[in-house]
Amino acid sequence: MSDLASAPDIDAVPRGSAAAALFILSFRQRDELAALASRGGWQVIAARRAEGAEQRYLTSGAQIAVIDARGAMGDGLAAVAALGDVIAANGGALLVLVSRGDVPEVGTFFDAGATHFLSSPHSEHEFIQALRFAARHAERMAGDWRTAQRSTDPLGWHYDGALRAFQITPGFAELLDMGEDATPRQLLRRLADDDRPIALRALRRLLDTGAATAFAHDLAGVGRVVHHLSHDRASGSVDAVIERLSVIPEPAAVLREALSGVRDAAGARRWLDRRLAAPGEMAGDRPVQAMLIALNRFDIVNTAYGRAAGDALLRTAQKRIEDVTGELLGRGAIVARLGGSEFLVATTDNAARVELAAGRIAEALSRPFVAGGAVAVLGCRVGIAPAEPSDTTAMLLRRASEALAEAKASDSVTVQVARRVGDEGAPIDTLAVDLRRAIELGEIDILFQPQVAIATGQITGVEALARWDHPVMGPLGAETLFAAADRADLVIGLSDHIQRIVLARAAAWPASLGKLRLSLNLTAADIARPGFADIFLDRVDSSGFPRARLTVEITESGLIEDLGIAAMLLAALRSAGCRVAIDDFGTGYSSLAYLKALPLDYLKIDKKLAQDIAGSTRDRIVVRGVIDMARSLGLSVIAEGVETEEQLDLLAKEGCQYYQGFLCAEPIDADALTVLINERGKS
Repeated sequence: MSDLASAPDIDAVPRGSAAAALFILSFRQRDELAALASRGGWQVIAARRAEGAEQRYLTSGAQIAVIDARGAMGDGLAAVAALGDVIAANGGALLVLVSRGDVPEVGTFFDAGATHFLSSPHSEHEFIQALRFAARHAERMAGDWRTAQRSTDPLGWHYDGALRAFQITPGFAELLDMGEDATPRQLLRRLADDDRPIALRALRRLLDTGAATAFAHDLAGVGRVVHHLSHDRASGSVDAVIERLSVIPEPAAVLREALSGVRDAAGARRWLDRRLAAPGEMAGDRPVQAMLIALNRFDIVNTAYGRAAGDALLRTAQKRIEDVTGELLGRGAIVARLGGSEFLVATTDNAARVELAAGRIAEALSRPFVAGGAVAVLGCRVGIAPAEPSDTTAMLLRRASEALAEAKASDSVTVQVARRVGDEGAPIDTLAVDLRRAIELGEIDILFQPQVAIATGQITGVEALARWDHPVMGPLGAETLFAAADRADLVIGLSDHIQRIVLARAAAWPASLGKLRLSLNLTAADIARPGFADIFLDRVDSSGFPRARLTVEITESGLIEDLGIAAMLLAALRSAGCRVAIDDFGTGYSSLAYLKALPLDYLKIDKKLAQDIAGSTRDRIVVRGVIDMARSLGLSVIAEGVETEEQLDLLAKEGCQYYQGFLCAEPIDADALTVLINERGKS
């Protein structure tokens, strides 16, 4: 790494932590950067691929992210755009590394959400120093919000004459170390002795004349300030704004915003800090709830119509969110724009009410917007997190961000609620910690689901499926297993482990299973792994299981970014005697491209698509089209998830050759499989 020359004796541990987490995404120099940051005192979570970067950043616990865009400007910019909002929402810092020739593009990266930059060539010392400054920025953003409050939060109070109710803004209350339920008498006592008569005369003048007035006084911790007073004779209300600058705000407007719950990011975090720290706040069924809302396709509007149109659209979006929040969640909720096109709603209302509000907000934001004289339809995604008893503001917002990331990654989910500890599949972080131990102790088990020839009813093969009987969570399937593995950066290790177990067990099958085909799943990480074909074939041969009875299965979602590499890998495996199946066909975006580009033997119809054949005429036509297309390409068709005789009969009529599903058997172990085969042989 020529531009990162070693520098001796670097004292670079981030302030406040000897091993703070750091997320690095580098498309070409991941390991080198990770090594440098580790020597500087960071606990590094590093990635080379952009897929899932948002989720990996959120689960890393890092406040700082590094995007290495050197030699990969397009990928780097896309990664910054993906991470910018979530980093801003969590009060973090985003350091971008650029080549010297790409320095003119720094403005583009800044607009996308970057906060810090470093250009090559640079030394190791300069890299560590850049991380230091990013860490200080993150500390300032997410650390001592009291300091931020003194300069940003509106200071003032409101008196409702009809209700005889007195309210003080949160910023003013905290500045004076008073509760938000302070009384006018308590506030008056905080003024200096010489200032109290001046304040009382100003109030009498205001009430007598109705005309706005002001008085100057000293305020501890702020200095000389001006109290601006206004009076509404109709309602009997009095509004007061404490001015620290030369510009005099309009009192009623500022206080309406401060007291109705519309806040900036810093104010929202302070609100959450107070609620989470309040005794008894977590009791009962009304914990603090955080809702993150991200507009879809906003960057397209900004690019097409300019920033002014984008800003106007954001104001309209916030107004729609405020309207729904005010109607359903009331004055106990707050709304804040966190940065970019992301908003926060926080409340202590009950979960059902919050989810109802989320749905209504999604509906409101799905209505068209006017941007630059044109009509734009955006929509949104929503992530909701109820606070856990030990949550801090940062922890709560991070879990809400994770839920939002799940919603963004889904084709159909608009509102995603963060799973609580104890929910099925919920504590992925905990599972990630447990997974390494589970692999070492051999706790990962393998089950086999039979594949049946529809014409004869004979079991001709099985698909191997991983299971983990977790001591707390109970049985967990492959999807949860690999989600935990991705969190723990163990995907390849888990895949290798499963392949070895499957091949060893299949090689030891009794003679009654000696003709069955074995289907084994490969992951996207396997496909991208250099030299994997040779590694895999050596593993197969070492196990003693014959290549000719082995089928490798690849899912659509695992191939989208690596179609060319996948084609070469699968061709090598086919030429070595294996067969190839594409799994879960019909769930991805590029199905036809896969059929054209990949060397395949089997097409496996996704269970949802297969079960739809018993639905409407339109559903049946879709399934028929898939089967006809596959067979015209010389592929055998296997339907997954078949559960009823009706589904099987309709699939048979459309020309499907094989099926698997509960209609034959659930996934079972090798002993149960032997019994099943023997029983079928007698019938």
